[in-house]
Amino acid sequence: MDISVIIPLFNEDESLPELNTWICKVMNENNFSFEIIYVDDGSTDDSWKVISYLSKDNENIKGIRFKRNYGKSAALFCGFEKCNGNVVITMDADLQDSPEEIPSLFDKITNGGFDLVSGWKQKRYDPIMKTVPSKLFNYTARRFSKIKLNDFNCGLKAYRKEVVKSIEVYGEMHRYIPILAKQAGFSNIGEQIVQHQARKYGTSKFGLNRFINGFLDLLSILFITKFGKKPMHFFGTIGSLIFLIGFISILVIGFSKLYALGTGVHAPLITDSPYFYIALTSMILGTQLFLAGFIAELISRNSSERNKYLIKDVIS
Repeated sequence: MDISVIIPLFNEDESLPELNTWICKVMNENNFSFEIIYVDDGSTDDSWKVISYLSKDNENIKGIRFKRNYGKSAALFCGFEKCNGNVVITMDADLQDSPEEIPSLFDKITNGGFDLVSGWKQKRYDPIMKTVPSKLFNYTARRFSKIKLNDFNCGLKAYRKEVVKSIEVYGEMHRYIPILAKQAGFSNIGEQIVQHQARKYGTSKFGLNRFINGFLDLLSILFITKFGKKPMHFFGTIGSLIFLIGFISILVIGFSKLYALGTGVHAPLITDSPYFYIALTSMILGTQLFLAGFIAELISRNSSERNKYLIKDVIS
């Protein structure tokens, strides 16, 4: 099969018939063998009824329905598990992503040698309260991840099948699939300017809290990427450094007291100095961080995925 199109959705019953017709038209015009997988993320409208109707006489249409709303990452994860196409396309169900982009995305994966191609909505039809935080979010993600993408959060992306079968999307990590792909060894990541259309039906599911959660998720994924299998390198290093600073400070305070006593100079009690408590607190924090790293290391070594590595080729 050439292409699997995965469409996560929540309350998009009005747009689904038009979107489905549009995708099928593009696929048939380009003679692609394809499947469309709709993942209904706990919709409360008639989205599932529409999906059931569309799939009734078309074996290319498939659907997954959640009992409640789990989020876009969960929908993509289940879609990735079910898909069979050599190239996987993800897109939103609100008609803001154009299916006309599919042939060029497919070509970049099959002939361009890319593992992942992300869409870039260079010209957007969104309110400023959405575009400005998005630019800040993308700038931060680009700087931290070293992946040169202008729009990490664009729902229109194309993947080589091996990519989606090798990564695990969870929580709200769908924004960082390029980072997960790079972590898994798929570093040939490209970008394509895509058409962005104004929303035709329904209302936006946008909320400012997603950007706050997005930054927290970015820190989380960068930490897991770098220290997931070696947490002691992070906690142990910082803990040892803080403990050492506190220990040296205690020694300085102690030697200063002894020197004052040896020279007959009156000196206040060590416990009267605020620096003593700062140094003591540093030693305690350093010890706690070191122990946190040690415990995390024990947990990591007992993890079922401690020796899970992605092997590219084998000669035997």
